[in-house]
This record gives sequence, C-alpha cells and structure tokens, in this order.
Amino acid sequence: MLRRVADGVWVHQSELLRNNAVVVQGGNGALLVDPGLTGDEMTCLANDLRDMGVPVVAGFATHPDWDHVLWHAELGEAPRYGTARCAADLRRVLSDPDWKVRVAEGLPPEIAEDVPLDGYGLVTGLPDGTTRIPWDGPHVRVIQHPAHSPGHAALLVEEHRVLVAGDMLSDVFIPMLDIFDDTNDPIDDYLRGLDLLAQVADDVDAVVPGHGSVGSADQLRSRVAQDRAYLHALRDGRAPDDPRIGPSAEPGWEWVSDIHEGQAQSVAARRRAVAGTTD
Repeated sequence: MLRRVADGVWVHQSELLRNNAVVVQGGNGALLVDPGLTGDEMTCLANDLRDMGVPVVAGFATHPDWDHVLWHAELGEAPRYGTARCAADLRRVLSDPDWKVRVAEGLPPEIAEDVPLDGYGLVTGLPDGTTRIPWDGPHVRVIQHPAHSPGHAALLVEEHRVLVAGDMLSDVFIPMLDIFDDTNDPIDDYLRGLDLLAQVADDVDAVVPGHGSVGSADQLRSRVAQDRAYLHALRDGRAPDDPRIGPSAEPGWEWVSDIHEGQAQSVAARRRAVAGTTD
C-alpha cells in the first residue's frame, strides 16, 4: 500500500527488510525509485499507481545492490536511471552468463522464489556530473557520494522537501560499509557521504531511508549524528553504543549485530595491515 509522506510523494514498504520504494508524481506520470522486493509487492505497487491514474514514466536505482535494482513487467517499460558507476557495476554483473544463478544465491531464502529477476539491473547511467533526473516532473537533485556502495546516490525532491537517502540514515540498519574494495577507506567514504546529506538538512522536511521508518528533518540530523558516532567507534576499535545492535535492537532485527561484528573484524584487519602486524 502506498503511503503519502509529502505532497506528490509516496512510499511503498516491503514486508521483508522494510525496503522503501518511493513514488514522485510528475506532470505526465511518476518517477519510481528502488521498487521491490517480491513480485506480489511490485504488482500491488503497480495496481496502486493504476488506481491513481499515474503511470511510471521514469525509474531510478540509488545503488547497485540487488534489492534496489529490481523491476516488474507490471510497472511498464519506462527508462531507468542510476549514476554512471552504478550502471557500470550492474553491466559487469549482467555480463556473466550465469548472473541469475549468482544473484539468486544471494537472495534471502524467505523470498528467493518470489523475487523477479527479468528486469534486474537494466539501468542507464547518467553522465558524470549530472545533478538532475531527466524527466518531466519536479526538480529531483542527484547527490552522488562514496558511501556504502559503488555509485551510490541520494535524491532530493526539492519542491516537496523530501530526501530519498538510499541505504543511508536508517533507524534499523547501522551504516553498512563497502568493505570489498581494497582501494578505498570505507569509513572515510561513509563519513563523506554523511557530510553531503547533512548539508541539505535545512532543505528537507522528510527523509526516506532505503530501509526502515520515514523520518523528519530533526530525525535526519539525529540519524546523521548516530551514524557518525557508530563509524567513529568502529574506526577506534571501541564497542558502539548504538540501539540498532545488541540487546536494544528492534525485535526481529537482532541479526544486524552480525553485520556489525563482520564489519568490526574487517576494519580491525585493515588496521593491523596498515600497522604491519597480524595479531
């Protein structure tokens, strides 16, 4: 079910992982950001839009993670965009003849058979430096940053003062680092991404994370502060005081602590490598 978060902006949340698909109404139809996750959920979303008389005229993937690059035939054949690096990463995945098998292996087992892959990753990269979605609708600013995933971008729907944050600023997920790229510093990259999102806080009334609850402008600021505190603790090798992990985690989300433990081990290994030790 679509839920209105601002004039001309709605959210459809998945049952598993609480993914937020975002609909922005334009003059001739809607921009659809990160639809997912199951075929039934996307069909429900398509039916809601039909009932509203709003066709999908453009799509956008905030980054190349599997749960943000899905599509369904019921949503139509609108052009789908992402940053140039996001699109390049997806082309690399799709160039593997066995990509469907590899993607399917990484899906949550609870929904693996219900996730449509026919439209997976068919994203056109916007030229580097593009700052606006090319569509007939409200000005949607593209804020590309290095946090979390290659080619990640947030979108600021300026007229309606809504920030679509991608996999950032969640109340259920800790910051998830790009720990697979040995050429970067994933904590510094994430902090730089947070800085860019914090810079638009005064222009925002609602923030929509990729997973979790829609927040207010004040919650945007508090989530930025919470994420920074988590990252500083991780970098310093301290146990984070974060309600999203440990005994205070939301029921059903205790497994986020496993993500933290994996990240803590990875960061510690990098720290030892820099220091030239293996202990």
